[in-house]
Amino acid sequence: MFKLPAISPERPVLIAGPTASGKSALALQIAEAEGGVIVNADALQVYSDWRLLTARPSPEEEARAPHALYGHVAGTHPYSVGEWLSELRSLAARGQRLIVVGGTGLYFAALTEGLAAIPPTPARLRADADALRQTPEGLARMIAALDAETAAKIDLQNPMRVQRAYEVLQTTGRNLAAWQAETPAPDLALSSVQPLVLEADKDWLNARIERRFDLMLDQGALAEAEANLAGWSPDAPSSKAIGAPELIAHLKGEISLKEARARAIIASRQYAKRQRSWFRARMTQWHKLPCG
Repeated sequence: MFKLPAISPERPVLIAGPTASGKSALALQIAEAEGGVIVNADALQVYSDWRLLTARPSPEEEARAPHALYGHVAGTHPYSVGEWLSELRSLAARGQRLIVVGGTGLYFAALTEGLAAIPPTPARLRADADALRQTPEGLARMIAALDAETAAKIDLQNPMRVQRAYEVLQTTGRNLAAWQAETPAPDLALSSVQPLVLEADKDWLNARIERRFDLMLDQGALAEAEANLAGWSPDAPSSKAIGAPELIAHLKGEISLKEARARAIIASRQYAKRQRSWFRARMTQWHKLPCG
């Protein structure tokens, strides 16, 4: 159980935190005590084909409080932050108190800072950009195509962020920074919500990540991967689920289960490090909630 600050049962709650930090448990704690619908803000938990590996709430947990935007999207669909925001607006229009929880910083940024109305990328251009990203020189070529202002604003070590900026430029003829300068008012300003960000000690979190992946294996993550094997494509949006490429590689006979486990744990720890960096840089006005 978390020791919470005083919060109003009437105002929306936002809960951000790194993977395996206990965000979902906290959201459930608040929902059961005060009411509200728990809304997913994790870009991978929206997909239907990976429940265990994306750590979606269990059916038993979902039965304890209303949940929304979990596992409702096909794994092949390139779900966007704009789609997520539109679906969240529909939930808010019903008058329910929202408890928004997840680890995808861009979702929270769109919700509390606004989202530029950038036209969608055409399918053909997206396919070309996907192919370019996977070439040895692809990332460097996309970075070289960006303007200095956009390059200074995004994480150039993150291929998907670079590709997004590249696609915007190719699709619209305008750079991402210019679109972002026209961002409308946010749906939920920080002053109107109760924003909580979980802060976890690195060693404590790394140990939890390892234990959680072992629990996923015990609960059937390998069987989940086997169910996805026939239709597996590394280009599918849901294939970015941490642990999925590693378990698929094991099922194909390329690596042992021990090696798959080790690689997945490392990938999860690296992801948690990126999340913590984002939260420190972008969530300075959020209430810090220590865990561990």
